[in-house]
Amino acid sequence: MKLLNSLGVAGAAATALVAFTTTQAAAKDGRLEFNMVRGAKLVASGCLPNATASVRIKPGGAVEVMDVRVAGLPPKTDFDFFVIQKPGAPFGLAWYQGDIETDESGEGHGRFIGRFNEETFIVAQGSVPAPLVHNGPFPDAATNPVTNPVHTFHLGLWFNSSVDAVNAGCPGDVTPFNGEHNAGIQVLNTSNFPDLQGPLFLVKP
Repeated sequence: MKLLNSLGVAGAAATALVAFTTTQAAAKDGRLEFNMVRGAKLVASGCLPNATASVRIKPGGAVEVMDVRVAGLPPKTDFDFFVIQKPGAPFGLAWYQGDIETDESGEGHGRFIGRFNEETFIVAQGSVPAPLVHNGPFPDAATNPVTNPVHTFHLGLWFNSSVDAVNAGCPGDVTPFNGEHNAGIQVLNTSNFPDLQGPLFLVKP
């Protein structure tokens, strides 16, 4: 038992050291690099076992430049990329950034320019009418909810189509995570970071 306790303490210390080193690297050269991991439904179903993504965020003055490179995914397939509050379901507040399309080898790259640091947040001081554009399985809300500032420090990637997910051997759930709100399941996320301290928290303005 003492040996197990010692190993547990050593493991916790190693985890803390990795987090500290990552923070120091971000502070030293102004950029942060990290990986994304497979979403819960991919892991549970055993599909796309080699799916992965690497992310590099580089400050650019008034904005950050975020490069996302994916691999191990189905070829010639569209995916949707989001900044999110929590890496796994329920995801909290989410912000659609753009698309990543894979090539014939199942690899792809997306570059996103915006505010991707510890100040990234969503706020709504009042409830006002919202545009009604789509009326599918997840119709647009007529008004927005009121919320104090909520920081969104995590990232997520979804199948653009549930049909593409099924063709890849994955579950065929329909989710709202694309422009028409009829996407497939989440493929990758940043659950390798704590729920309340996602990787964007490590990027300093």
